[in-house]
Amino acid sequence: MILKGIKVLELAGLAPGPFCGMILADFGASVIRIDKIGAPALDSLGHGKRSIALNLKSEKGINIFKKLSDQSDVIIDTYRKGVMEKLKIGPNDLMATNKKLIYARLTGYGQDGSYANMAGHDINYLGLSGVLSLLGRSNEKPTPPVNLAADFGGGGLMCALGIVLALYERTKSNVGQIIDASMVEGSAYLGSWLFRSQKLGLWGNPRGRNILDGGSHFYDTYETKDKLYMCVGALEPQFYETLLEKLGLSSDDVPQYENFEENRHKLSEIFKTKTQAEWCTIFDGTDACVTPLLSLEDAASHVHNKMRQTFTVAEGDVIPNPAPRLSRTPGISVGTHRNPEPGENTIEILTELKFRSNEIDSLLSNKFAYQAKYDSSKL
Repeated sequence: MILKGIKVLELAGLAPGPFCGMILADFGASVIRIDKIGAPALDSLGHGKRSIALNLKSEKGINIFKKLSDQSDVIIDTYRKGVMEKLKIGPNDLMATNKKLIYARLTGYGQDGSYANMAGHDINYLGLSGVLSLLGRSNEKPTPPVNLAADFGGGGLMCALGIVLALYERTKSNVGQIIDASMVEGSAYLGSWLFRSQKLGLWGNPRGRNILDGGSHFYDTYETKDKLYMCVGALEPQFYETLLEKLGLSSDDVPQYENFEENRHKLSEIFKTKTQAEWCTIFDGTDACVTPLLSLEDAASHVHNKMRQTFTVAEGDVIPNPAPRLSRTPGISVGTHRNPEPGENTIEILTELKFRSNEIDSLLSNKFAYQAKYDSSKL
């Protein structure tokens, strides 16, 4: 895989950091998650990673972390600004002994600015980016798309991109660098087209009344007879004509750019006359831009996704496979389902760092490190 040989330390967190580490692991990087001793097992994106649990408030725990850092290519730090500096393991401390280290700081507001020291979550970052103002139905308050856009799109994915860019640059300079990945800025950048398309005529109306945000009848979802839904995205005139043909309508009945609400009502009544499966029989293979809206479970069993092997189903869970696909070095989800317990690989990793069995026993006994299901007789 393309990142084979790259060693990553991921400071345990939720959502964006684990997703960033998961991407790197799926494409071949060796990722060690640094867990806090006693931390609950909340990471659902830990497949393919190993875990060592350390007390980073102790000198022994910090020394172990430094040893790992000296042998690593990347650190993913999701702590608040200044936390790692207080522990003397910030980027300047670690890069003093490892010049090639890429230190990725993934936070909500970035490393400076008036909000840099504030706590926040996806909804806060997306709101500050301006993007959230565009999301939601007409005459309703803005609706966050769960925590998808800022945490995962503007956060974890954008940070992974920054890491890959820094790794590529390092092949020329042989020197690492610090990545300041702000989820506010990442969300704004993710929304570049929304910002740059404001003068195209697609916008100009209040939220929920524009062509692409639910304001038009030809870009919306419609309930079917069996209480499921179809997605309609017939933007271009030729695709719209195909849509109308399949619905038994003409442009005289439902003109594309007139009477949006009246036309939406007409389409709503028609879509309720058949089941989702019946509509799929009518629209599949056509250019009407109409497809089923699927649940997570149904997405995995859909014929197109099965042919493409878009998902893996493991122990009842639906797991998306790595994307995009590379022709020679594709990503592979290693250990597709299982997430390591905090501290599951502590002894294994300490052994790789050349600690002797009596030293490991001492570290564990004094709670400088923690091994899940620890049995000293096995040392």
